[in-house]
Amino acid sequence: MAFDALARDLLAEACRIIAHAGLAEDVLGHVSMRTDGGVAIRCRGLQESGLLFTEPEDIHEVVAQRPLEGGYQAPNELPIHEQVFAARPDVQAVVHAHAPAVIAADLAGVDLLPAVGAYNIPAMRMAADGIPTYPRSLLINTTELGQEVAASLGAAPALVLRGHGIVTVGATVEQAVVRALNIEILARMLVSAHGLGTVSHQVTEADMAMMPDLGLTFNDGYVMNYHRARLRHAGLAVR
Repeated sequence: MAFDALARDLLAEACRIIAHAGLAEDVLGHVSMRTDGGVAIRCRGLQESGLLFTEPEDIHEVVAQRPLEGGYQAPNELPIHEQVFAARPDVQAVVHAHAPAVIAADLAGVDLLPAVGAYNIPAMRMAADGIPTYPRSLLINTTELGQEVAASLGAAPALVLRGHGIVTVGATVEQAVVRALNIEILARMLVSAHGLGTVSHQVTEADMAMMPDLGLTFNDGYVMNYHRARLRHAGLAVR
């Protein structure tokens, strides 16, 4: 993908959406996209104020051996993005966020099962296919650790990082972001339900088969438009 002003705006907006939805409490987390020359990603500058207030100027293309301008630094966990892109040619965007409900569910042993159906069909399908877990709770700041994360992710759309957060991927930035939002929604529901008792229900295969794939426009486009509207309502739109 070309790295241009539209890419900067899209990634800045994605970071704000992730934060506004509660998946990033302050300065931690990042969204990236594959570019023709490297990785475009949210970087930290001298006036760092957190993901919720990401500006297009905070988005930079990171290319090997080329320093960033304006005092910006690539995130320490850039290897997550680099190694996932290296391992998954189908992936064009990566989200890393510290999704609190997902972390809580994993630490409490609450499996992300397909316990909901029409409530959130994409989340149900991801859960039915299985969401893998990376068992280490450390900073992914080396090539080797990035490779471990990419291997744990495999061909899945999402990965839980134990005691840390999540990684989601997509063919577009919108898809990677919405997958992150949906996993957090599923985890939040399961954590809440487990507070009332043990959850044993799972959607049957027959019922899953009856639910339609509503397509990228509905599943990703409309959801992103909703979150863009939320940003505008809160006075946080990028432009």
